Parts: sequence; structure tokens; C-alpha cells
Amino acid sequence: MKAVALISGGLDSFLAAKIIQNQGVKVNGVYFLMPFCRQDKAGLNNSAMEKMAERLNLKLRVKYSGKEYLKIVENPRYGYGKNLNPCIDCKILMLKQAKKIMNDSGAKFIITGEVLGQRPMSQNRQSLNLIEKQSGLKGYLLRPLSAKLFEPTVAETKSWINREKLLDINGRARTTQMELAKQFGITEYLQPAGGCLLTEPSFCRRLEELFNREEYCIDNVELLKVGRHFRVKSNFKLVVGRNEKENEKLFKLAKKTDAYFEPQELAGPTGLGRGAVDEEAKKISAKIIARYTLPKRKIKVKVKIPFSGKKEEIILAQSLGEKKLKQLML
Repeated sequence: MKAVALISGGLDSFLAAKIIQNQGVKVNGVYFLMPFCRQDKAGLNNSAMEKMAERLNLKLRVKYSGKEYLKIVENPRYGYGKNLNPCIDCKILMLKQAKKIMNDSGAKFIITGEVLGQRPMSQNRQSLNLIEKQSGLKGYLLRPLSAKLFEPTVAETKSWINREKLLDINGRARTTQMELAKQFGITEYLQPAGGCLLTEPSFCRRLEELFNREEYCIDNVELLKVGRHFRVKSNFKLVVGRNEKENEKLFKLAKKTDAYFEPQELAGPTGLGRGAVDEEAKKISAKIIARYTLPKRKIKVKVKIPFSGKKEEIILAQSLGEKKLKQLML
């Protein structure tokens, strides 16, 4: 007997998988990596999530959902949460994809770590029932942590698993989960706050700006996760690294058509410019780089346009004034 468990990296999903494992079911985990996750594909290597999956003998598959997920974020059927988080639509999408994995792998049912009443939008009874129905998993979606608060699933009625060994957790308190974690020897896991950037107001303001300017695409969403953002002109944006790691990230995200700004002779941030670069855009961008390199002093800024080409120039730039800087910052 096999089952597929949705793994978020948090404690609840691992507990749910372990509870079913303990009933003799082979559980394979799937982690859905979305464009708005804090972690990217590279960041999952050797993560606490992967280490925990290994410790629980849980085979973990990472599945990336890109363009399809972007569509539901822009226009979710069931609306947003407090910010731009389309939690219900997101869970339906993941479960539809998990259903395909279930069918292809010969698994019999799907497990999630959802807890009734834990989250106001997506984990109330009405929403949980809606998610089960719209994902096409009526009767085949098992939530072990709150299973006794719902009608028995097919896995229970057919005695694939013992309903008496499932739980009836309700609400936001996590005392029971913590006790279970100790019993199962689970010590490393992500905190309940989660990793979705769509719950952060500052990130959502930047995202709405992309919506309004019709610049909403995978490449630009990935860029939103890095650095300080400036709308230099209506058709040109500059992203400035805040540390060495972000400088390296910007270098990797740069497209062939982008402009790349780098201070010369002094240590400082790099900048990635995207859009229609003209003389005014270059000069303002160089001044922003100067502001975060060494204020109140002119510095040399090397500009590569395009990023992959050989065309380079040096701009002598004075730090941009604070008032203008705040006007341009997103």
C-alpha cells in the first residue's frame, strides 16, 4: 500500500506522513516549489526539510510549478487572504498535481498536514471541504492530524489504515504536535510562519507594481526576491544588492538584454537594470549605486549594456539625494 504526502517543510506535514508510515503504508513525499517560495531550487539542497525526510525514510520529490501558478496568483477563483496569498486556489492546484502523481505511481490516497481551524482562510471546515471537492479527491484526501473530525475517507472505510490511530486536533494551539514530534524524534523543522512571500506586505507592493505595469512573468518574479528595487523610469527598473550573496544572485539572474552596474575601485553593491535603458536611466542608476557604495563622494561605476555584450562604459556618479532615492524606491 502506497500513499503520497504533501510536504511543506513544516512540522505538521512530517507528522502526518509519519503517522501513516507507522501503520505500514509506504509514503512518498512531494514538495511543490512555487515562484513565491522563499527557497529556490538551489536552496533546497541539504536543507532541514530534506534532512528530515531522509531521517524519516521518506522519499521526497520536488516538483516546480511555474506558469500555471502565476495565473492563479493574478486572478484567483477563491480570492486572496490578508495580502496576495490565494491559499485555497494554491492548495487545489497542488492537490490536482499530487493526484496525477498518485495515479502514475500506483498510490491509493493522498496525505496532508492540514489541521482544522489552524488557518482562518484555508483551514476552516468549509474551505477544507471545498479544496477536497475541487481537487477531484473526494474520499481520497486524508488529513491524519484532524481525521476524526471529518467523515471517514476511503482509506479508513476500506481498512487500509486504522482510524482509531488518527487524531482530532482542532485550532491553532500546537501542544499535541510538539508532543508527537518528541515521540517521533523530530527535532528540525521550519516554523509555522511558512515560506510564502505572498503573505508579506512589502513583497506584495512590489508584485502589484508588476501587475500594474504588465511586467508580470517568472523572470521578474524571481527578481522580486532579491535586493532593493527602484523604478528609475516608467520602463526601467534597477535592483541593487544588499550584500555579497545578493550581488552574486543578481549576476545569476541577469538576462542578456539587461544592464549591469558595478562600482569600480571601491567595494559596494552591484545593480541589475531591466527595461529600456537610455542615458538618463544609466545616470540615475549609477547615482543609486554610488549612494550605497560611499555617500558624499563621486565614484566610478562601470556599466555593461547589454549584460552579455562587450559594450562597457564608465560613469562618474555622485550619490543620489535621499529625497529622490525615496521617491524611486519601491
